[in-house]
Amino acid sequence: MTVNPLDGFSVAPEDIQFIGDGLQRPECILAERDGTLWSADARGGVVRIAPDGTQQLIAATEQAKFSEADGEEARFTQGTLPNGLAFAENGDILIANYGTDLLEQMSRSGETVTLHDNIDGKPMGKVNFVLRDSKNRIWITISTRAVNWMRSFTPDVDDGYVALVDQGTIRIVADGFTFTNEIRLDAKEEFLYVVETTGKRISRLRVQEDGELIGREVFGPSNLGKGFPDGITFDAYGNLWGTLIMSDQLFALTPEGECRILFEDGDDAATDALERAFLAREITPELMLAASGKVAPWMASVTFGGADLKTVYLGSLRGERIPYFRSPVAGLPMVHW
Repeated sequence: MTVNPLDGFSVAPEDIQFIGDGLQRPECILAERDGTLWSADARGGVVRIAPDGTQQLIAATEQAKFSEADGEEARFTQGTLPNGLAFAENGDILIANYGTDLLEQMSRSGETVTLHDNIDGKPMGKVNFVLRDSKNRIWITISTRAVNWMRSFTPDVDDGYVALVDQGTIRIVADGFTFTNEIRLDAKEEFLYVVETTGKRISRLRVQEDGELIGREVFGPSNLGKGFPDGITFDAYGNLWGTLIMSDQLFALTPEGECRILFEDGDDAATDALERAFLAREITPELMLAASGKVAPWMASVTFGGADLKTVYLGSLRGERIPYFRSPVAGLPMVHW
C-alpha cells in the first residue's frame, strides 16, 4: 500500500513565512516556474510579485473603491473584484471578476478586454473562478445569480452553475449548486471537482469528450464541518487540498475521501456564532466579518509553487500579504506549467 505523503503532516505557525505587502483582497494566486507570483487585487487587476519580492500593480485603471468603501459589506460586494485567475494559452491572465460579473482577459501590461458578460442574453451572475484545461477550454463558475452574494449565503439557494467556453462559445454545463466556488480537474481530466460553499461539500462530475458533465456525486464528507469550503487544488499524490473560509482552516481530502485538517487559524467563538446563525437561516454580514483568522484572514485559496512545486501559498479575502510554507508533496502541475 502506497504511503500518503501527508501522513503525520500538519502546519505549525512557525512554519509560515510571508511575501507581499499592501495587497488588496489577494483571493487567488498564480505561480510560475521562475518563482513569479500573480495575485488578484481589488484595485482592478493583479499584483505581480517577482522572485526577489518586488511587486507591481498591473491594472487597466487603478480603482480605489475597495479601500475607500463605505463599510465592510460594500467593500466585498461592490466595484471591481478580480477573483479567480488562470493563465490563457498566450500567457495573458484570465480573470473571473466577482464584482462586475464578467469574464475578462488581461495582458501582462494591463490591457483588459471582456470575453463574456452574458449567457443566452442573460447576465451571468457572480463570476467566481476560471480554469483552463489541456484542450484550451475555459471553465468558469458562477456562485449565485443574486447581486449581493452575502444576502444569498444560505444552504437554501442553489442557483450556482458551471459554464464552459469552447472555441469562443459559452454554455452552461451543470446547474443547481449551492454557491459554486473553485473547481479543479484531476490529473487525467476525467472528473471536475466543484466546491459548493454553502452546501459545505465538494461534488464531482465526470467530464465527457464534448465537455458535458454527468454522474454528479459528493466527494469526501457530505458536510466538511465548521466554516465553508472555498478554494481547492490537487497535489501530485492525488490529495485534494482546500480552504475553509470563516473558520480559516486548511484541509486535504485523500484519494479515498478522508478529510484531514492541516492548519487551523480561526476564531472559534465567532465561527460557532456564525454556524448557529447559518443553520437558523439568520446569517448576517456582521457575523460573517467577525469570523476571521489572522494568518490569512478569510482563507480562500491554496496554490502550489516554487521550482519543485512544494511551496504552498494561501490566498485570502481580507489579508494584505501572502502566507506560505513548505509541503512534503509537490502540487499537481497546472496546464500552464
